Amino acid sequence: MASRAPFDWGESLPVLESARLRLRMLRDEDVPALFEIFGDSEVMRYWSSPALTDKAGARALLDDIRRHFAARSLFQWGIARRDDDAIVGTATIFQIDREHRRGEIGFAIGRAHWGRGFASEAVTTLIRFAFEQLHLHRIEADPDPQNAASIRVLERQGFKREGLLRERYFLDGEPQDAEYYGLLRREWTNPS
Repeated sequence: MASRAPFDWGESLPVLESARLRLRMLRDEDVPALFEIFGDSEVMRYWSSPALTDKAGARALLDDIRRHFAARSLFQWGIARRDDDAIVGTATIFQIDREHRRGEIGFAIGRAHWGRGFASEAVTTLIRFAFEQLHLHRIEADPDPQNAASIRVLERQGFKREGLLRERYFLDGEPQDAEYYGLLRREWTNPS
């Protein structure tokens, strides 16, 4: 493993680029896009928290993202289109365990951008960063069992289903299950 200090990026996340997307630090002007994504009940139906109800909630979310980044406990990029820099979603690495070289990922795409392959492209970029720059050995994800689209994204990357976490989350007072998926560095197909 590299000897450099972990997460020594200064005041901003590193920018990660793919063919159509740029994963970048979220900015104040992204609050309306965050509200569009995380305020949409269709997007949030498989999330572990309810939809935001106003832009103040999106502002608070951005503040939380910044606080976690400062503490180096969660790294959440905005997924921006390269052609106009508009935010279409977010991609996150969190629960990083440096000793055991593992971490979790999550992603959300705004409903207006579903079906365009943005999730797959962003997740590919995020996985490459996690394995090649963070030197992780294992990446985990826990999608809702009913979220077929997200499960397809993970399985195309080589993630394997490892189990069901029964009633792991409560959403609107109801227990929700989560599938548990894992990807080892040696199993990753590294799509271009």
